[in-house]
Amino acid sequence: MTDKSKFSLMTIDELAKYLRMKKVTIYKHAQEGKVPGFKVGSAWRFKKSTIDKWIAGKENSNNR
Repeated sequence: MTDKSKFSLMTIDELAKYLRMKKVTIYKHAQEGKVPGFKVGSAWRFKKSTIDKWIAGKENSNNR
């Protein structure tokens, strides 16, 4: 049995809620490559497991 959360994709709205940030900030960071994501057509998508790893990396770099 696989863990569905590993493969779940989030939209801009979902990621904004998850990170407790404004949607416009998520758009800006995605376009600048500051947050890991990819476009499907014109819509941004974010893999939850990748976002979680990115957050962990940010935490680790701030603790140094």
